[in-house]
Amino acid sequence: MNKYIADFSQYLKNIRNYSNQTVASYENDIEKFFSFIEKEDIKVEEVDKIVIRNFLTEELNNGVSKRSCKRRLSALKLFYKYLVNHDLAYSNPFVTIESPKTDKKYPKFLYDDQVREILTENKKRTDYLAIRDQAILSTLYFSGIRANELCSLKMSDLSLNQRLIRVMGKGNKERIVPITPECKNDIENYLKNLRPDLLAKSLRAVDERLVFLTKSGRPLNDRELEYILDSIETKTGTFVGLHPHILRHSFATHLVNGGADLRVIQELLGHESINATQVYTHVSEKAMKEAHSNFHPRAHKK
Repeated sequence: MNKYIADFSQYLKNIRNYSNQTVASYENDIEKFFSFIEKEDIKVEEVDKIVIRNFLTEELNNGVSKRSCKRRLSALKLFYKYLVNHDLAYSNPFVTIESPKTDKKYPKFLYDDQVREILTENKKRTDYLAIRDQAILSTLYFSGIRANELCSLKMSDLSLNQRLIRVMGKGNKERIVPITPECKNDIENYLKNLRPDLLAKSLRAVDERLVFLTKSGRPLNDRELEYILDSIETKTGTFVGLHPHILRHSFATHLVNGGADLRVIQELLGHESINATQVYTHVSEKAMKEAHSNFHPRAHKK
């Protein structure tokens, strides 16, 4: 089974373009399930609804959240679909299993003044990597692309004269995303004044097509990107909970607040379903209610 899981992981990375973090989570979910049926002395072909329900019950009893159980089911359903499609299993027992109902979790985002503050404060930095970090911040916020999409950006994906970026998203679906003049200037500054030096620092062969690099000239990955954003907060003294996803959520929320059409936002974010985009309308409503509650003089009963 380990070979099938390894092949499935390659499928997720190469065909469905899943991030390394998502692939690792799916691998862990699948291995958890097969450890369970091995412990229960259940063969792969004997897995049915009862076995799956028993697995979920044990997970919940062990303190695993409903959200994590929901992800486990998604991973296993997709894995079994892969097995069936490759004639490695007769059927997919997870198809009719309903996921545990979870509380709606809205994405966190930064307010416009928080984004402006972190961009302004980071621009004041004079250290070696400051202009790369500014280009990363600008690209994440002004384009709304995912962490792995930024890490895999190539020079040929940039059309800076037209202020456009070509992004290869989930499932190898390509989309074109516009950027602002500010973002264009930040990227051009990095490409001209730092990237050549970073490339020269690499002690081993590196894909010279990649836009963003580490301080030693290596390609970025999701974890290193998170470290860079953490270091930006430390270096600027501005702590707003920076994370690649929070900048993407902020991008989408600010577009909704500005009156942008949901279908346009869906296209910019690379969402397959409009349902994934509609969450930002709820985020905006929630933010308005909080602002009203916190600042309206008669919102609180004395």
